[in-house]
Amino acid sequence: MSTKVRPQKRLSVNSKDGLHALVLLLPYGALFSIFIAIPIAVAIYLSFTYFDLIQAPTFAGLYNYITLLTQDTVFFRNVLPNTILFALSIGPGGYVISFMMAWMLAQIQRGPRTVIALLLYTPSLAGGVFIGVLWRTIFMGNQGGIVNSILLRWNLIQTPIQFLQSPQYLMSIMILVSLWSAMGIGFLAMLAGILNINKELYEAAYIDGLRNRFQEIIYITIPSMKPQMLFGAVMAIVGAFNNGAIGVALSGANPTPQYSGQLITNHIDDYGFLRFEMGYAAAVSVALLCIVWVFSKLAYTFFGERD
Repeated sequence: MSTKVRPQKRLSVNSKDGLHALVLLLPYGALFSIFIAIPIAVAIYLSFTYFDLIQAPTFAGLYNYITLLTQDTVFFRNVLPNTILFALSIGPGGYVISFMMAWMLAQIQRGPRTVIALLLYTPSLAGGVFIGVLWRTIFMGNQGGIVNSILLRWNLIQTPIQFLQSPQYLMSIMILVSLWSAMGIGFLAMLAGILNINKELYEAAYIDGLRNRFQEIIYITIPSMKPQMLFGAVMAIVGAFNNGAIGVALSGANPTPQYSGQLITNHIDDYGFLRFEMGYAAAVSVALLCIVWVFSKLAYTFFGERD
């Protein structure tokens, strides 16, 4: 009799534990479904339809994807090269800068470190405000612009340069502004990871023959904070591919002048909210999602935990 009762009790305990776990996961599951899973599913569905926000969506099969691959010359001539250049400049560049700043801050006292970290993090919080006020003032295309004023005063130019309307300068300015505001949540994660590394690891490494700070970073710091490095890499990738508001905010137009600063997110906004071709905009969104997923897998290959 006892051997039959015990499995039932064990099953009852396991059932209660499973019920408790389900209750704890319900809020996360609900939020994940509402803000991530359902919007992605809707976007994938709309990508196979023609939808103009007036009439109900009508099934169009692979037409939107065929159009993207064969007829959208602006996408392959301007948008995709701009996005890749921007992402390769901002993603690795911002990632390296974030790590180096986090490592340097970890070497100083707590009080100054907190103040400096807050100052570095602030631009990522108020990036739109800074872009609209500070950077547009710096690169304004008249004599009131700070850069133009300096160049005119030094007689380096005769007439003001339209920096934000010129295809020659717009992308470079976008990269500069993005690197300036690259200290986001990934930077804070890296700083926390460095500060929580066991100091005894460094002492043991120096006893075993570690010679300098560079070896300390390569052999101790980075391997000890791989989860934070992975999180920072994913955030840098997502931010680089989704940071399309900078070009529009600087130039004041979508599309940007001669598509010189046009990124995939701007292309999506152009077709979705200006031309009202929501089906095609959804197809471009799905393409962007696939690109981000591929680069995120690459980041996991480098920094993910291996069994």
